Parts: sequence; C-alpha cells; structure tokens
Amino acid sequence: MDHQLNIASLPLVLAGPVLRHCDNNHFTLWFVTSSPMQQLTLTLGDKAYQLGEADLHCVQLGSKAWQYLIQLEQQQLLPSKVEVSYQLNDSEHGDLFGRLSGLTYAGKAHPNLVVQPGVQNLMHGSCRNPHHFSADALVAADTRIAGVQPQERPSLLMMTGDQVYVDDIGGPMLYAIGKVIQALGLPTESFEGAGLNNSNQISYQPAAMYQRHKRLLPKTEYPAKTPLWHWYINHPIFTTAMGENHLVCLSEIIALYLLTWSPELWDRIDIPKNVSGLSRPNQARWQKEWQHLLEFKSGLSQVRRLLAHIPTYMIFDDHDITDDWNLTAKWEEAAYGHRFSKRIIGNALIGYTLFQGLGNQPKRFEQDIRPLLDDLLNQQGHALDKQKQNSLIDALLKFEKWHYSLDTSPRIVVLDTRTRRWRSESNLAKPSGLMDWEALMDMQQELIDLDKVIIVSPAPMFGVKLIEAVQRTATFIGASLMVDAENWMAHPGAASALLSIFTHRKTPQEFVILSGDVHYSFAYDVSVRFRSESPGIYQITASGFKNQFPEKLLPWFDKFNGWLYGYFSPLNLLTKRKRMLIRGRRPNGDIRKRLVNQSGVGMVEFAASGAPVSISVLHGDMTETRFDPPGHTFSRQERPALPKPE
Repeated sequence: MDHQLNIASLPLVLAGPVLRHCDNNHFTLWFVTSSPMQQLTLTLGDKAYQLGEADLHCVQLGSKAWQYLIQLEQQQLLPSKVEVSYQLNDSEHGDLFGRLSGLTYAGKAHPNLVVQPGVQNLMHGSCRNPHHFSADALVAADTRIAGVQPQERPSLLMMTGDQVYVDDIGGPMLYAIGKVIQALGLPTESFEGAGLNNSNQISYQPAAMYQRHKRLLPKTEYPAKTPLWHWYINHPIFTTAMGENHLVCLSEIIALYLLTWSPELWDRIDIPKNVSGLSRPNQARWQKEWQHLLEFKSGLSQVRRLLAHIPTYMIFDDHDITDDWNLTAKWEEAAYGHRFSKRIIGNALIGYTLFQGLGNQPKRFEQDIRPLLDDLLNQQGHALDKQKQNSLIDALLKFEKWHYSLDTSPRIVVLDTRTRRWRSESNLAKPSGLMDWEALMDMQQELIDLDKVIIVSPAPMFGVKLIEAVQRTATFIGASLMVDAENWMAHPGAASALLSIFTHRKTPQEFVILSGDVHYSFAYDVSVRFRSESPGIYQITASGFKNQFPEKLLPWFDKFNGWLYGYFSPLNLLTKRKRMLIRGRRPNGDIRKRLVNQSGVGMVEFAASGAPVSISVLHGDMTETRFDPPGHTFSRQERPALPKPE
C-alpha cells in the first residue's frame, strides 16, 4: 500500500483560524489556505471591513500553501465584555470558516470573541509534545470553555514556551512531515557544511528514521572536554538527548506547525503502524509514537475551536528552536560558528516568526523583519534563494523585539529569556544569565510606578531549589548542558539584578509570575524578608500542556526539597534568594506535596488588586488541582483572603 497524502482533496483552509492579538483597538487573526485569496471581507458583529494591503499580510509558504495574518487596527474597533462574532469571506471562495466542521460552540453560527481589558482570569501553560503519552490539556481547556457563557471565558491564553518540539520529533510525525512537504509543494533549500547538498536529498522513509543525530546533525571541529576531563574532537553541537529526528530545513518546520495546530492535513494522511527497515527497538518506538499521535490527532478539532475563540499569545523557549538554545556562550560559539547548525537554528527561528511571533504584536516586525521575510518566501519559485535566506537569519539573530507587553489591567509583560543573555565572564561554559543587564533594566523601567503586573517568564523565576542545586553541582563539574542548567539563579549578576527589582520601592506591589518549561506544576507565595510592607509575589508554573517529568523521579525531588529547603530550613540563608521568603502552595490541600506531575493547563483568577484569588491546573482527564495557600501569608492586610476549596 502506498501511504500518500491525498493531494486532490486538499481543503481550502489548512490551519486556523487562530485569534492572536485582540483588544479594543486591534483584531489579529491567523490562518493558512491551499489557494490564494482574492478579496477578503471581514465581518465583526454587524460591521463589514474590506481588507486592504495595510490590514493583511500574506506569505506564500509553498506552491499550495499561503499564510494570512489579518491585522485590523482601529480606535474602538471592538467593545469590552461583549460577544462579537467574526466571519471571513473571499470574493471567490465565499465563507472560509463556515465549511470547517466543529469550529463553533453549540448554538453559534460563527466563531466569536469577547475582549476583556481587565484580566479577571486567564489560562496559561507550555510544553506540548505531540507524541508524548500524556493527554493534551488544550482539549480539556476547550471542553471547559464549551460549558460557559462567552463573557465567562478566560481573557486570554498565554503559551509560555515549547509550543512545538523542533528537536524531538516522533518517527511517524517525521513521516507525515515528508508527505506534507510533497503535497503542499514546500520549497527546497541548499545547505553548506552539511553531508547533503540540499533538502531534496532528505529521506522520509521509515528506514531513514532515528538516524539524524548520527548522519545529519553537525559536529564541532575542535577539541572539547567531557565532564570527566577527557578530551575528544567532533562532539555534537546539538545537545538534545532526543535528536534522532531533529528537523533541519524550513519546509520541515512549516509542515510541523501545520500538523500541530490543525486536524485538516492529518485527516488526509495514512501513516502505517507497521513499517520495514527499522531495528526492533525502533520498530517498537514507532508503534508507541504512532498510537500517541493518533490520540493527539483526535483532539485537534477541539484545539482548533479553542484557539478560534480566545486571544492567544506566545513566546519561545528552547525546544521551539533546539534544546539548550543559547544556554552557554560556548554553545553559542559552536552553534553559530558552523554554517549548517546556524542554518538549522535560523530555520526554526523563521518558523517561530511566521507561526508564533508575528501574531503577538505585528507592528514590531514591520520594519526590520517582514520585508526580508516577504522577499525570501514570496519570490521563492520552488527553491529558496540562499543569500536571502542567510540575510533573513542574520536579521532574526540580531532582532531584539521578541519581548512585548499587553495594555491590560494588570499589565502583562512577556519576557524574552533566550536571545538577550548575560554571558558568563569567568567561564564561557557556565550557564548564561537568562537576561542581560540592559534587558533587566528595560524590564524594571517598564514596571516602575505600576501597582500590579503579570510577568511571563518561560523559566520560573523562583524554582525548585533542590533541582537548582543539582544543576549547580553539574555546572561545577562541567556538565551544565547535560542537565539543562539554566535558571534565574544560575548567573550571579542576573540573579542579583532580578532580586533587586522585587525589592525596589517603586516597582509593583503585586507581582504574578507565569512560567512553564519544567514539565511539572507548582505555585509559590513569595515575600521580602524583614519588610512589613512587602510586595505580594506569586510564582505560578504550569507545565506541560502535553508533557510530564519522569514519574519516578519527581516525588523524590519534591520530598527532599521540602526537607532541605523548607520554610524553617537554615539552608535558605545560604542561597542567592536569602532575602526572599518562599512558601509552597499545597496541591488540593496535601501537606506532603508541592509539585504536580500531570499534563494540564494553568488557570488563574485575579482580584481587582491584581493578586490571585484562585490558582489551579486543569488536567487532560478533566480533573483539577487547586493550589491552596500556605498556612501563613505574608501579604499586606488589605489583600483579599483566598477562598477555601470546596
């Protein structure tokens, strides 16, 4: 049997619609079609807008794929707290989204949104790996929202990193990616410094799976030192332990995103469960990943419906590009000094820009990035121009506007913790600070005179101290890359500057920090020691949407962390955070636990003061974990009490 994607039956809408940056003055919508649009008319409620060049950004992804980003801006475009339906019509194809099955909630003819300038509740999370065995929590989020009135929906969905795993691809997913490249006519590209001349030479047959870390991914050409002090040459540049199918070309990245966000292409791919050419272990691995991908595929219609109804914002973490991205200055030297590894990283960054970054705040990209992006893709033919591709990658690597803020109440400040790093001056192999001095000072200036703020930091600012201690020990013996030793406390300068922001008298009195990354969930109440008027600081971590920490390991970390760094432990006075008093919240009141190891989407409800009144995680099986406040609170007296669990 020839397992091919049925090209003749390609749907008009390949992916989307996804609501992106939406407020009173902006409406941003992302989607991908298999044919070019002619004249688009957007209807918001009872008002129709004929979209012109200023309102619409189009990029041709392939001979049968066009990406559109509607970016309508107008004063008082959308009312607050009012349900507004939206419809998109093309002069040739008619209603684009009306033909999508299961897109709307019960009783509604069209998708809709509700703008909430005051953030009373939101959803957040990170780390969505399609072939992981855990349930997709975004499906549960859609099920929850289907049961409430539009005005009761979360104000927004914040994705805090690792929306895709470019460096960890299942064999059946890579097979599907190859079929999508062929069906959509995604472009080829030429390589330099690789074992292949161009992307046409990449095989997507099962026999070629799980081999890229040996045959394709680049290696260094200089001596390197292992944690045991032995020297060797030609060690891998990419440090991921799951890189057997690491994506390398831009077309693979494009196909991955389309398969991650939408069911349309999955419905036209027949992936075999049993294949030939694999070793016995890889055959078993293929079948396990095949089963998990079937489960992932079954929920994508609901995920699409969720993203069509709630404004969604995103920021990258490492797996959106590659594991250990910019973790140390030494890694940067190796990765950007090799032409092929720089291209691999650059292609992932192009993919992030197209499918995630542009939608957050489109105008930030208009001057520096969009002209180069359009010049590369809209003039492509079938092969990408090498010089234009390299120029775009150089521009993206220098770009310093990935971070952004939302004019909500509380203000939401989304941090870039990947590209503006504070590199170690003592040893290039030590972990870099997650933000350099200038970036931290920019953040502090934005916070001055605000009374409340929500900070989005992909990595927790206040993490599990025992795990951070293990990472510090690994760094001492030269193995920082082996344990992903990146946390806010890993770099002395960055840690000191960050903690100074929390103790500054002019910064907000209510800090809520939303994070992901770590593949487990927890919530901390934090205060400044020995201050009667300490700001309220809340570290809220939800991870992952579809991922988990190793099941047998996390309970031990949880237990020993409580013993060594609990509330009464004097060891806290020996840490960089000694000025801060940290109390872990209890999952569903369990006094023995602080960490939750189950896929889920975080949910936070806020008081008018900006303090959280409810912190919970909705899991993929529709169960819910509430993080109950510690027995003693350190917040100001006027902060409202948290409700007791029912």
